[in-house]
Amino acid sequence: MNNKTLTKLKNDKDFNNTIKDLVENSTTQQMKSYMQHYNTTCFDHCYLASYYCYKISKRFNWDYKSAARGAMLHDLFLYDWRKRQNGRKGLHAYTHGQTAYDNATKLFDLNKKEKDMIKNHMFPVTIIPPKSKEGLLLTLVDKYCCIQDAIDYYSNKIKK
Repeated sequence: MNNKTLTKLKNDKDFNNTIKDLVENSTTQQMKSYMQHYNTTCFDHCYLASYYCYKISKRFNWDYKSAARGAMLHDLFLYDWRKRQNGRKGLHAYTHGQTAYDNATKLFDLNKKEKDMIKNHMFPVTIIPPKSKEGLLLTLVDKYCCIQDAIDYYSNKIKK
């Protein structure tokens, strides 16, 4: 995430108040220790996805609070997914939604929509689609953020 984008996110007070309890939590802060895509931490990836879901949902008069909160926690898995972990069963793409859901529901009082968004954000990789438009939005935003990370990473490599 570039500095311009980060500054824009940090200056949006309503957005940050919506997810304040989530981002200030010590477990959520641990997401900064794990890389997600290329040069982006898991925390920054979720923060950006949360912001996009918030802005788009607000624009369409959807449940922007649940959209932001579910997106902020959608990758709360707390491990390096590139390394095979003892005890972890299945491939990361298929299982981390459930892991994030398990972690998030232990820490926060989430509504049904937020829970579903976290658990089912990997559709169509996983078989069950999200039940809400905010959940489907997260699914699309998550893929967009990954693609954008790849473009940024490889563009920088080409420039060098």
